[in-house]
Amino acid sequence: MKRIIYFTSCLIFLLLWSSCRKDFDFAPSTGQLTFSKDTVYLDTVFTNIGSSTYNLKVYNNSNKDIVIPTLQLARGEASGYRLNVDGLSGKSFQNVELLAKDSMYVFIETTIDYNNFANPEGTYLYTDKIEFDAGSNQQTIELVTLVKDATFIYPSKGDDGLIETLTINVNGKTIETDIQGRYLTENELTFTNNKPYVIYGYAAVPNNQTLTINAGARLHFHANSGLFVSEGASLQVNGAYSNNRETLDNEVIFEGDRLEPDFSDIPGQWGTIWLFNDSKNNQFNYTTIKNATIGILSEGNPNDNKLQLNNTQIYNSSNFGVFGRNTSITATNMVINNSGQSSFAATLGGKYNVTHSTIANYWNTSFRQYPALLINNFELDEENTAYLADLVEANFNNCIIFGNDNPEFIVDEIEDEAVSFNFKFTNCLARFQKTSSNTFDGPNYNFDDATHYENMIFNDTPDFKNADQNALITGENSAAIDQGNSTFANQVPLDILQVNRTTTPDLGAYQHTSFDTED
Repeated sequence: MKRIIYFTSCLIFLLLWSSCRKDFDFAPSTGQLTFSKDTVYLDTVFTNIGSSTYNLKVYNNSNKDIVIPTLQLARGEASGYRLNVDGLSGKSFQNVELLAKDSMYVFIETTIDYNNFANPEGTYLYTDKIEFDAGSNQQTIELVTLVKDATFIYPSKGDDGLIETLTINVNGKTIETDIQGRYLTENELTFTNNKPYVIYGYAAVPNNQTLTINAGARLHFHANSGLFVSEGASLQVNGAYSNNRETLDNEVIFEGDRLEPDFSDIPGQWGTIWLFNDSKNNQFNYTTIKNATIGILSEGNPNDNKLQLNNTQIYNSSNFGVFGRNTSITATNMVINNSGQSSFAATLGGKYNVTHSTIANYWNTSFRQYPALLINNFELDEENTAYLADLVEANFNNCIIFGNDNPEFIVDEIEDEAVSFNFKFTNCLARFQKTSSNTFDGPNYNFDDATHYENMIFNDTPDFKNADQNALITGENSAAIDQGNSTFANQVPLDILQVNRTTTPDLGAYQHTSFDTED
């Protein structure tokens, strides 16, 4: 009984004592808050596309618990910004409590309609403020966002909520797919450099039509989006050399639709440029393709000039940079790097002629199964049955084939008298070192056979400026210097930076430079 009385007395005492504590009395703030930053830059966003979430940390460095009477956006409910404070979303908050020597986060997002601005010209700087308290105690944090106007291309959405999908015509047959997207109209078949293009789903080029993309155009793709070039259609990408190597004003750039710096080199943000079977005469010049799942997927037409890549760079593809499937590709001054599988895959046979190109792979995000360059004459179905096709030719001339794995090229043939398998490397610098763990043998790996390998350099340094940052210009210590075959150099007299290479041609897409004096 005494124990029960004692316990009850202690409990009453504690309750009375805690009700008298001043620790839970909040005094009004006096304008002495401190912040993690005085301006929150939300980077660049496209009109009507939501930004990432940014944060501001607010500190109460005093010894008192305080209450902030008002925390609000200066533009009020009309603001294009949104706040989240203590788990509550809104644009205005009252009596926000903050304990002594404690801090809290304010989360900030924005979605802004470019058309609400008066006389904008391509971009608009949108600003607001977060106001903490009012009157003489008021403190403010600036909010700044650059808003870009854009041309949006997206599939329709039906009353049932279903999104439009592509119907593909193949040899006169209509095939329904589950690929979200739509066909471009006749008025949409020329992309200019007036505004960026933001594409949701797959923008498809209709049968027997041509999509022309002018110099300086910018194409941004949402997740699982891309271009689809259908049967009989063509894609002409007409980029031009840019003297300003930072802004690349004249080049055409394909990338994702997230403009924040944290997304600038993230692989796999969008789908692919899909050159469907029997599309034709597809050409890329002075083009950069980055952060796709597959940079370019080219299917079919192994005996035609289906795809030409000139002065084209492909970076940060989560699977393949270029994936050719029984197709025909001609490439000059092509640079590929940082691919989750192969940078250049020539599969199921086909025809490939690659000259003065740099095929590299310094992927370091995860394990990759394939080398920088993969060549084969087959594909396997789900039951592991092999289907073969002729490798009409696969010629790599004056190229660099290198990376952070060994080997960085594989020539994988299933032998069959019914199919041909023709390939040759001429004047190339390649990484391929035979070891006890990768015993490649057979005639395809006889490096003394001049019908397949001529004037090769193995495992010496290419001396790239910074392969991890996709800077693949070669330096003064490169083994590629002056090693090019002049016949091929005369076919491609200027390197990707328009430096003449005909007198002393280096291997790869670049003539070497001194990194100390390079601009």
